[in-house]
Amino acid sequence: MRTDVGEEAVGAIERLTQEFGKLPGIGPKSAERLTHYCLAADRSQVLALSDALRAIKEQVHQCRECHNLTEGELCSLCRDPRRDAALICVVEQPRDLAAVERAGTYRGLYHVLHGRLAPLDNVGPEDLTIDSLVRRVQTGGVKEVIMATNPTLEGDGTALYVSTVLAGSGVRVTRLARGLPSGSVLEFANNQMLADALEGRRTF
Repeated sequence: MRTDVGEEAVGAIERLTQEFGKLPGIGPKSAERLTHYCLAADRSQVLALSDALRAIKEQVHQCRECHNLTEGELCSLCRDPRRDAALICVVEQPRDLAAVERAGTYRGLYHVLHGRLAPLDNVGPEDLTIDSLVRRVQTGGVKEVIMATNPTLEGDGTALYVSTVLAGSGVRVTRLARGLPSGSVLEFANNQMLADALEGRRTF
């Protein structure tokens, strides 16, 4: 019985290992383990993973209102009539929105910037969804914008810039209270920490 792996198969294994290795937090050894897990798994399981990966690129896009990720024109939060449309919580990434939602205390709407100002990385206001946020505020009905960017140098700079842009709108602009330690990331904050930060928010 032949046990050698053909040249074509080796190429496929190496390609998959390389692709796994590009994922955040996945080193060479972990990438190799994931590849061999896929090789040993049922064909249906691997194809289901492949279909799921293809679907998130083909079916998921930004909500036209808040820029959260969704498969429809509007995300489920923007469609929910129970949410308070007078409050908009501004976050850097969709995963930050999910973190705030898990705290379970906020009932307003969101706006996802999809990044933060980072001049050294050539990320400016035009690369974020700030203009879209301004348009939402200008349509009326918004009373408060909560800046929930990460408590980092770039996050604070982004919050300050947005507050300056909205300064003449008549809308109250607040920042999350410093219940979040400086240099941390919202995604890894626990529920109580986020709840305290939301309750203790303050005006710029």
